[in-house]
Amino acid sequence: MSTDDITLLDEYTGHLPEPRTAAQFSTPNALVTKISLGDMDNNAYLVECKDSDKVLLIDAANDPTELVRFLRGYRSMRGLVVFTTHSHADHWLALRDIVDEFGAKTMAPAGDAEAIDVPTDEVVSHGDSIECGRISLEVITLHGHTTEGAALVLEDGGETHIFTGDSLFPGGPGKTSTPEAFTSLMDDLESRIFARYDDGVAFHPGHGDDSTLGDERPHLGEWRDRGW
Repeated sequence: MSTDDITLLDEYTGHLPEPRTAAQFSTPNALVTKISLGDMDNNAYLVECKDSDKVLLIDAANDPTELVRFLRGYRSMRGLVVFTTHSHADHWLALRDIVDEFGAKTMAPAGDAEAIDVPTDEVVSHGDSIECGRISLEVITLHGHTTEGAALVLEDGGETHIFTGDSLFPGGPGKTSTPEAFTSLMDDLESRIFARYDDGVAFHPGHGDDSTLGDERPHLGEWRDRGW
């Protein structure tokens, strides 16, 4: 299936083979579309409540033309909310276009909001919830990749999915610029993600492939030893 120039694949594997491809998975009350955009393999995630018109876009990533075209052709975006996981520009380069096109509400973690060049309508803090119809996503702030990035946790019908932005990837934490920032990010990941959720939980990063906490947990010590 193709929605204009973005191809929606038939099967969700957590891997998108190239930019301008997308794939979907479902939970009992949500439909999630992962979209690969731009030459940095950015991921945008569209989270829809199945029983309402509420839609949450996680990261308006760095191909404004294609992302707006996809959203316009995909479904009504009335009630769209856009959450930006952190302040790096490749994660919000399409944000102004989406706000202008759909009148979307913008949200971001408090510590990074001022560094995003599109005004944030609502800032969020650690432990806050973002309501999207019958589903709710919990905010987990993570410090180190930027001043204050955030992951969003979707728990629905016994399933848990974590959208980690650029703070956690298969193979390690996100890039940090100092030893102190690395330690802060590792501390947050271990205490707020790995200590809380079990091995079967899938996470969905801001670039590239998905993974599970179980696949990554055995390597936490290696990451610490490797350092920043």
